[in-house]
Amino acid sequence: MASTAGLVVDIVDLPQQVGALKHVHLEAAAPADLGAEMIGAQEGSPLVVDAELTSLDNGVLVRGTADVHLSGQCVRCLRDIAEDMTVSFDELYFTPEAARAQAAEGDEEADELYIVGEASLDLELALRDALVLALPFQPLCSKDCAGLCPQCGQRLDDLPADHHHEQLDPRWSALAALLPEGADAADAGAAADTAAAEDEEHR
Repeated sequence: MASTAGLVVDIVDLPQQVGALKHVHLEAAAPADLGAEMIGAQEGSPLVVDAELTSLDNGVLVRGTADVHLSGQCVRCLRDIAEDMTVSFDELYFTPEAARAQAAEGDEEADELYIVGEASLDLELALRDALVLALPFQPLCSKDCAGLCPQCGQRLDDLPADHHHEQLDPRWSALAALLPEGADAADAGAAADTAAAEDEEHR
């Protein structure tokens, strides 16, 4: 995955002495596919990242927050969602040597470790994973969203409380097709009732 240049931090000025600190403030554009399928940061939307980098003997510890503008759709009514979120992340970026040592010790997740470069590290990696974990699995426009009407597809929250549709009994369908144009379901029902009564009389 290509890195977003605005989220790559220069660590040339971070001393390799254990405990050395560097504070970072970044304002960047969101990379593509930052988030989940139904909600996430639109590509190019603003990101504000504040982080503290700490030198360790096996890499660099990164602790920070990112202010993200989210866009998505409600899974119940498909209404657009737009909201702001602050995401926290706390990750260790291993030196290549430390990562190889982890792999040699049999660490099955060694291939997924964050790796620090010779002169930089990419905050997108930590931010991407933290945001996916923080996002709702099923985003809603509101916790009480009633969803869509199964008959007409309109948002139930925008419709009157007594909204409903006439349900024609499937048994009347054949009769309804024989009725004159303009006749309604009630006429079909009446015809069905009459036919049933006549049938009962002949038994």
